[in-house]
Amino acid sequence: MKLHSVILGEGKPLLILHGFLGMSDNWKTLGKKFSEEGFQVHLIDQRNHGKSPHSDEFSYELMAGDVVEYCRDHDLQDITLMGHSMGGKTAMLMACENEDLVKKLIVVDIAPKYYAPHHQQILKGLTALDEARLTSRGDAEDFLKDYISETGVRLFLLKNLYWKTKKQLSLRMNLDALKANIEQVGRALPQDAVFNGPALFINGELSNYITKEEEPLIKKHFPKAKFETIAEAGHWVHAENMEDFFKTVIRFV
Repeated sequence: MKLHSVILGEGKPLLILHGFLGMSDNWKTLGKKFSEEGFQVHLIDQRNHGKSPHSDEFSYELMAGDVVEYCRDHDLQDITLMGHSMGGKTAMLMACENEDLVKKLIVVDIAPKYYAPHHQQILKGLTALDEARLTSRGDAEDFLKDYISETGVRLFLLKNLYWKTKKQLSLRMNLDALKANIEQVGRALPQDAVFNGPALFINGELSNYITKEEEPLIKKHFPKAKFETIAEAGHWVHAENMEDFFKTVIRFV
């Protein structure tokens, strides 16, 4: 699958994978900052997200394969691969299966364990929003308030809105495929998957996605893993404390 991306700058390749229901645009500000530090930054839309193609098929094996194909198409080697949440799971699997391609791995606020589905309310809200056929972004935010109380989460999700026609807003993600495959999103990394290169796991101080209890499991899959906690940040670490997140990543790379 030919993935859509935004490429910024010149230098060593840094590929960034967004989380579930996100898109490359979520990383534009940070991508520009990384590009100013000597990286060619590839902000990638994963399948069924952003401007990348839609498919009924959706799994980490497929998404990891998509990234390998992307590297081949763009003639990339010795990449630094960073992923947030779902993108972190894709990045983990891709690195474990392609050690020759990945120089360094950065995983943002996700562990290689199983997570039970927990996006039901968000998906319910987005489905209702899509069916409502709204004609203004303001109406869309008001509409989502009944389903999602956190303003930040609403605004993050509303980045997916685009003008399908001059009068109708629509969502970029493939909602039907994501709902049908929701069990895939929380899947654990295969038990025998190992990446022996340098790996950095970043978690938000206010998030419970990675705790001390997960560190032995992470070390099993990623023997050289290092851990960093970003203060005053939840699951959207990179957005909630961008400055500290940026410094932490630059130190590692």
